[in-house]
Amino acid sequence: MGFKEQIDITRLPEHIAIIMDGNGRWAKNQGKFRVFGHESGVLSVKDIVEGCVDIGIKYLTVYAFSTENWNRPIEEVNALMELLISTINQEAETLNKNNVRLNAIGDLKSLPQKCIDDLANVMEITSKNTKCTLTLALSYSAKWEILEAAKRLAQQVQAEEITLEEINEDAFAAQLTTAQMPDPELMIRTSGEHRVSNFLLWQIAYTELYFTETLWPDFRREDLFEAIVDYQKRERRFGKISEQLN
Repeated sequence: MGFKEQIDITRLPEHIAIIMDGNGRWAKNQGKFRVFGHESGVLSVKDIVEGCVDIGIKYLTVYAFSTENWNRPIEEVNALMELLISTINQEAETLNKNNVRLNAIGDLKSLPQKCIDDLANVMEITSKNTKCTLTLALSYSAKWEILEAAKRLAQQVQAEEITLEEINEDAFAAQLTTAQMPDPELMIRTSGEHRVSNFLLWQIAYTELYFTETLWPDFRREDLFEAIVDYQKRERRFGKISEQLN
């Protein structure tokens, strides 16, 4: 029996987040340049999106490019930006075919203008799709996101639009880039690293974490289904005890 057949579709996580790690190591293992790993990683993204659509996952958020990634060699950054632009343009039709809406979070204005324009175009083209929302975290940092949210709330208090006492968890969450989606119930990180690397720090307060040794270019929907099966075996207590849940 495959992992897909073991999934209880009545208890699916509504939102899955993925740290797509290991492209560079995968390419090195093949004797190739790092960009070859990033190109191969695109195939994994496509397969995972289709896997999510297949079983009914409503939200998928992938860590595509962090603010720290700008510090990589300029040749790699440029290649990543070119790959991002070409992939966005090539996949618009496929996203529509699969009824997937494209979304993006992060400091998007720091991206090349061509990337900004093409991203906005495909987001508009797919805006009516309802099966699954694919969110690309681009030039994203959770610390940046939290600081920006704090600044906006401070500005609202200064402008006397809200009072200090009105700031609570809901008010803060409403200022985050993910305000229009539920927090992820499951976060997956590939390549064997056991850290969250400044990704969705507020949102993953009670998220189940799943780590796999598989490098991202080798990660496919069966690996996704395995992670979901593992997730469904866990007891999510949110601070309570088992007896209270039962």
